[in-house]
Amino acid sequence: MSSHAEIPPGFSPLQSGGPFIQHNGPLYLRHEGSVVQFGFRVERRHVNPMNNLHGGMMASFCDMLLPLSVHRKSDQVADRFLPTISLQIDYLAPAPLGAWVQGEAEPLRVTRSLVFAQGLVTADGVPCARVSGVFKIGPAVPSNAVE
Repeated sequence: MSSHAEIPPGFSPLQSGGPFIQHNGPLYLRHEGSVVQFGFRVERRHVNPMNNLHGGMMASFCDMLLPLSVHRKSDQVADRFLPTISLQIDYLAPAPLGAWVQGEAEPLRVTRSLVFAQGLVTADGVPCARVSGVFKIGPAVPSNAVE
């Protein structure tokens, strides 16, 4: 189900998030100019008993989408670890087995100690989740960390 041929043009595998996301991914990135998009194909291991994306996988995706987008869109915190303080997700529609789930996010405000961000996730082009979050500006990410 997750062959590279099923990934939309311009997306490439993302090596990030540590062992948890590596196990539950793969996630893909398309970064062209100011456009930063993350996505993944819903596989059997990602679904609930109704063959829709499990809410926990959507939450994990959203929890990666916001800070990783902020890293690429804000020079202020590009190299900083951004642990989650608050994550709000509105589940708008199901993402069925086989769907391409894609998200975009924007930093809303960066303060001395916090980052506020929001994003929208679609499944095969249909809005399926709205997300916002608050992140603590942590220490610099070690240069040998996978991001």
